[in-house]
This record gives sequence, structure tokens and C-alpha cells, in this order.
Amino acid sequence: MAYVLKIKGVIICFCMAVVITALSLSAYYSGAYAVYFGSTTRKLPVYSVGTEEKVVALSFDCAWGTEHTDAILNELARENIAATWFMVEFWTEKYPDYVKKIDAAGHEIGTHSATHSYMSRQSAEEIKSELSSSSQAITDITGKPVELFRAPYGDYDDQLIETAEEQGLFTIQWDVDSLDWKDLSASDIAMRVLNAVQPGSIILMHNNGLHTAESLPLIISTLRARGYSFKTIGDMIYRSDYTLDNNGRQQLITQ
Repeated sequence: MAYVLKIKGVIICFCMAVVITALSLSAYYSGAYAVYFGSTTRKLPVYSVGTEEKVVALSFDCAWGTEHTDAILNELARENIAATWFMVEFWTEKYPDYVKKIDAAGHEIGTHSATHSYMSRQSAEEIKSELSSSSQAITDITGKPVELFRAPYGDYDDQLIETAEEQGLFTIQWDVDSLDWKDLSASDIAMRVLNAVQPGSIILMHNNGLHTAESLPLIISTLRARGYSFKTIGDMIYRSDYTLDNNGRQQLITQ
């Protein structure tokens, strides 16, 4: 009886090893965005970067207004920090001088769609149109190609990520949400960021948050005191040879 149980145990272990190997190969060949959730495969955007280096990226979504944008730019310039700005097409077209100003200051610019819609509800053709026109609007002003895309409302599905990838765009989410759009106080914004940040974090902020600029000195000085430095998202993410865990955190494939 013990012998039979031992044989059964060996067979079960062998079967499990075969299944794990098959899943691993499937994940590898389905692309870096493929992540397993139970029995289904779902594509994810990049939420953060798996790294031992103490580095983070500040990002600002631009969809409405510019009243507080100069104050943010002044703080970043004072601290010599380049950030990533995601611009909606209608904002880009309404404020071309700010697009030029942000670009001239050495910041990185990505698209935040054309219409700031829930893009998971759109067809593939509608998505292609939004990504193409919004990227072109930025390029027409800066003369630089667009490589990064952030979905409005953080809303996405497989089709959106696949279509963006076909357009040569990395879909970028965030793992630290400042909630600055809720007009929190500067200290509350800073505490939300500082309590959640980790190496490789992508921090979400907005260009027209009421107290966003005020929160930056505390965020920047505290993170630097902790040994952190700042990069743009484009400089921080892995472009190839990576996988994503189920939290959307990039992990570099080591040979």
C-alpha cells in the first residue's frame, strides 16, 4: 500500500512539473505583458519596475487647465528633475506653448489619449485613431516620437494594450497614486506618496492639481534623504527581456 501511494505521489509531482513547465513556456512566448490569473491570461500595463536601485519616476497627467503648471515646472527645475507628462490631444492642441515649455525643460512627453474616454469600451480602430492622432499632435509640436501611453482613468483591457503595443507604445500605469486631483492638502499628498513609494515606483500626479506643486519640495527632499534619485519613466522601464508579475511590476529576465 505504501509503495502504491509513493508511486501515485511521484506521478502527481511529475504531472505538476509538466503543467508548470507548459505554463512557463506559454507565458514566455505570449509576450512580456501576459500574466496568468487562475486559468486565464490577462495583459497588464507597466505599474512599476523591479529594481534594487533606489529610483522613482514622477508623472503628471495633463487634461484640464494650466493654472498650476508653471509652479510645478519651477519646482522640478529648481531640483533638476526630469519627469514624464502624459497629454490628452485636446489639451495639447489648446496649450501648444505649454507643450513646448515642458519639452524645452527636458521632460518626457507621452500620450494620454485623444478624448480622455474609457478606451476599453472602444473598438480596435477607434483606439488606433486615438493613439495615432494624439501622438501625432505631440510630435507636431516637439518633433519627437511618442513612446509612452497612459490610459484615461487607468481603464484598460487586453485589446487596448495589444493595440498600443502594435503602435509601438508602452502602456504605463502607476503604483503610487497621490490623489492630488482631489485637492488634498500638500502634506496629505506628500504623505500618500512617501508612505507608498518603493524602488522603481511610478508616481501619479496631475499638472493642474491645486496643491501638487506645494507637495513636491517635501516629497523630493524626503526621498533624496532616503537615498532615492529620479528618472523619467522612459529611462526607468525595461524595454525588452522582462516579464510582468501579477501586480504589473517589471522583472528583468536574467540569463
